[in-house]
Amino acid sequence: MERSGELHLNELPEGCIANALSFTAPLDVARLSAVSPMFKSAAISDVVWERFLPSDLESVLSTSPDGSLLLASVSSKRELYFSLCDNPILVDNGRKSFSLEKKSGKKCYMLSAMDLVITWSDTPRYWKWNSNPASRFPEVAELIKVCWLEIRGKISTCMLSPSILYTANLVFKFSIEAYGLDDQPVEVAMKLDGDKICARSVCWNAERRGQQFRTARRPVDFFNFSCRRSIPARESDGHYPKKRGDGWLEIELGDFFCTEGEDGELEMRVFDSTNYWKRGLIVEGIEIRPKEVGASPSS
Repeated sequence: MERSGELHLNELPEGCIANALSFTAPLDVARLSAVSPMFKSAAISDVVWERFLPSDLESVLSTSPDGSLLLASVSSKRELYFSLCDNPILVDNGRKSFSLEKKSGKKCYMLSAMDLVITWSDTPRYWKWNSNPASRFPEVAELIKVCWLEIRGKISTCMLSPSILYTANLVFKFSIEAYGLDDQPVEVAMKLDGDKICARSVCWNAERRGQQFRTARRPVDFFNFSCRRSIPARESDGHYPKKRGDGWLEIELGDFFCTEGEDGELEMRVFDSTNYWKRGLIVEGIEIRPKEVGASPSS
């Protein structure tokens, strides 16, 4: 019997299938690898996984001894991809970590506490710097005692993946001596090239959901925004800490869209100037990563 002109997928060359898979997403490749042995073989091709890696990856990793070692030791682009998803690499002399989001391959950065501007952090009576076995960084910042709590971080948007909605999260813990950190909502804000894109209040303690807080004693003007306002007794804006898979806590500071071709400066700020003492906040850093698909944009 004469065959029709139809061509079955399994009759395509493996290279052709690999090229087609490279135009999908990592999650799609994982699913499609179950279609047939040919697809499974094509799904591990360097052709596929090289397209999922950032184009400037070698430049990013070459500044890190661990990154250079990783590039020299992996046997495939797929191995490199999943290593960067599961094991963040310290870059910029250990002041930042770099990784990839597993579902998309988009860039993630965490600014370490050393890379942040923390008011009074250079004064031993107010802050101390410790190693922490649970941290990816050599040192974390631990609050001894302050009234004025201010943490700032900056990153250039050209370092991130374009055309992606990103979220910024403060990563922290509490020491057993912590106090003064759950009586007031804390002001957080984000600016992009000097323009405010997000400003709201958050709460350090998820256990205080629905409870009222004391009235702030003076107006706040975080980031020197022109709008000054007093904080009446109220709840936070509904933003509370969440437990991370690595054992730390995180609280969302806001989100922003990283526009393709834009080279701007993103600034994040956490601010509490209420005149009571606070102690025991342990800051690992601020993580900037793609916002989870399906999550609502921040207000």
